[in-house]
Amino acid sequence: MAYPSFFMLRMVVDERDIDQLDHVNNIAYLRWVLDVAVAHSTAVGLDVETYRRLGGVFVVRRHEIDYLRPVLRGESLELRTWIDSVFAAKCRRATEIVRIGVGEKETIVARAMTTWGFIEIATGRPTRIPNDIRLAFGQQARGHDAASAE
Repeated sequence: MAYPSFFMLRMVVDERDIDQLDHVNNIAYLRWVLDVAVAHSTAVGLDVETYRRLGGVFVVRRHEIDYLRPVLRGESLELRTWIDSVFAAKCRRATEIVRIGVGEKETIVARAMTTWGFIEIATGRPTRIPNDIRLAFGQQARGHDAASAE
């Protein structure tokens, strides 16, 4: 697959990720999707304190996860994420979880799509995503004549 510019985080499956069936629990996948999103945001200079200073923050509106292959304890994974699309007050972030190993072919074990809404911290109401944030994630700035917030 030809990826847009993506952020990557590597990890090894830990004992706490394993369920009663001896494979990764679905809650672990969700945690990884959130972990890589936060790491990506921090890497582009948008940590929690920066969002507070800006007066707005992203919150999850929807998660969709497709579980493609089982994952076991001790396996090495690469979490890949990128901004798929941006609207006035929300964006969609794609994530792939890929099994990696020395001499092994990479295997996509899960795919996720998360819709993030941008809200004003003081009111909790949706607000436009500032151009500085769009640009930090490699997205186009939005003009002043843009449609109303979605």
